[in-house]
Amino acid sequence: MHRISRRTFLKTASASAACAALWKSALPLMANPLGLPLGLQLYSVRDVLPKDYEGTLKQLAALGYREVEAAGFFGRSPSEVKQAMEHAGLHCVSAHYPLSQLLPKVDETIQFGKDLGLEYIVCAAPMLKDPSRAKEPGSRAARESMTLEDWRWNADQFNRIGEKVNAAGMRFAYHNHTPEFRAENGVMFYDELLKSTDPAKVSMELDCGWAVVAGQNPADLLSRYPTRIVMLHVKDFKMTPAVTPATAPNSTELGHGTIDYHPIFEAAKKANIKHAFVEQEEFDMPEMEALKIDADYLQKLSV
Repeated sequence: MHRISRRTFLKTASASAACAALWKSALPLMANPLGLPLGLQLYSVRDVLPKDYEGTLKQLAALGYREVEAAGFFGRSPSEVKQAMEHAGLHCVSAHYPLSQLLPKVDETIQFGKDLGLEYIVCAAPMLKDPSRAKEPGSRAARESMTLEDWRWNADQFNRIGEKVNAAGMRFAYHNHTPEFRAENGVMFYDELLKSTDPAKVSMELDCGWAVVAGQNPADLLSRYPTRIVMLHVKDFKMTPAVTPATAPNSTELGHGTIDYHPIFEAAKKANIKHAFVEQEEFDMPEMEALKIDADYLQKLSV
């Protein structure tokens, strides 16, 4: 065994202490108020990502984002996506798919996710049980027309898909917009969806912004379902009295709209949140400037 001189030991110890201090001071720059890595839904950069995939990912990492959620892979293979993420210093946690795409390609989608190393496969858009009922089955109007029977049918599909996703070593989750918070005969569809899905097979990703647009309080939802909701979408809107679930408000940078995230994150601290993703859907400035504002807001938010 080699002996270490006192001078070498002190130098090594000092360097280790300096590195530890630097790492500790850097943690807040990469974390949200829950102490989780700062995440981003890549739908936010849907216009620039296909033009410069690798470069865009590196820019996001430079802003402090460490985790991402995909919304399309632009023809890239799992190995190509994985390599781009690794080079940028990002972890691709999950990916969004509409149910209309999941159902006919569930095995293929699960294999893609497994090869990529995803933790979650997320359904971000439900379906009508009978798509022929609507001229445009994938439209917002079609989703707004969904009945309790439609949502129960969707729950059945989620249970079946969730079982397959679980078997592949991942988790399945559902992401809301506004139709989930409509009601029929006093039964809110979101409540029915959670009641009709197996907690062992289906988790929830709460989009706080769309919940607010639908007239809901995300903090209340987190308190009601502290173990079912495992991921958050964090976005801001400029809400006005004229805004309704059918008339979407303007998306804006975090802290520049009307959503107060302090009580939401207070409730989230008591829940089972594994990941939280910033998402901004519209911009009136370059995307990276806006996403820097979003990152700074979450890094400075304390609860």
